[in-house]
Amino acid sequence: MRSARPVGLLLSATAVVLWAYGMTTWQPLTEPLGPWSEHLPGNNAYWARDLRFMAIMAVPLGLVLAGRGQVRWSGPAVVLGGCWIAADVAIDRADLIGVDATVRLAVAGCAVLGVVAAILLWWELRTPQTREPGTPPAADRRVLTGAACVAGVLTLVAAGIESPTDREPELNQGALATAALLVVLAVGAALAAAPARTRARVGLAAGLTVAGLLGVGLVRAAAPGERLLPEAALGAVLLTGVTLLAWDWPGGRPIWWHHALAALIALVGPVVFLVATAVPMMIMLPIGATFTELAGNSPIHAADSDLLVSLVGLIAGLGMALLLARPSVEDRRKLR
Repeated sequence: MRSARPVGLLLSATAVVLWAYGMTTWQPLTEPLGPWSEHLPGNNAYWARDLRFMAIMAVPLGLVLAGRGQVRWSGPAVVLGGCWIAADVAIDRADLIGVDATVRLAVAGCAVLGVVAAILLWWELRTPQTREPGTPPAADRRVLTGAACVAGVLTLVAAGIESPTDREPELNQGALATAALLVVLAVGAALAAAPARTRARVGLAAGLTVAGLLGVGLVRAAAPGERLLPEAALGAVLLTGVTLLAWDWPGGRPIWWHHALAALIALVGPVVFLVATAVPMMIMLPIGATFTELAGNSPIHAADSDLLVSLVGLIAGLGMALLLARPSVEDRRKLR
């Protein structure tokens, strides 16, 4: 897909701006007043941190799209995401607030992204091309489809995120903006993974984007505690659409029973992976509490849990990628 590079870089830059806004505008809203035990925050109190972390995850996903799945882009993109998380913790500890801070962070973040992209472009130009123009190799297609799966599962987490009070208008704004960005990333990566960009696939991509954005709105419109079914439906539509876009169409038509099986996996898989990841993390791996302490924020009340739902979504997305990132017919035959 010729437009993959500018689209991927634009989406990464958008994620940087969203991260900066979340750090300086939404994060201060989650900071509790006072260290006393009766004021300690409860479940999902640091929702702004999770939205911010998902925006950070969108940065390397955009770079993977910009690099069309090539390892020379994907590897550095993952390293950049890890370094960005570490920088986020340090910046969170500094408690930056206000429009000026937002602009400074956004400009600095976009500058870092620009430098990394320039280095990767220079590296690519100096390396001899061994691939046929317009034909993405099988390995690159698997990476792109996997990135689409990760973005799809993160969309569900962003769309369904809650807070202890569930009355913050900023939470809805942040969830909608983050989930919308992830929807576009999922569709863009899936379309880039397609063996050819036909008119049918482009039309399907446009329809899937609209359906995904509407689905995000429906999830947010549901009352807190009643979002599981809309989330599952959104996941089924979005991830099944990813397979329709990215997988081969032998003879010009999809292998429908393959996609029917993918739809079943897409309906059940994200919920299973999210629960299977969240429960051990709450019981045995207090990663969220560690990030809270490193950022200098008040700990979650002992009766509640400090769950880093963005990390849960990332791991669940990687699990779904293992199942669905098989764009060629040969990839899927290996599962038999």
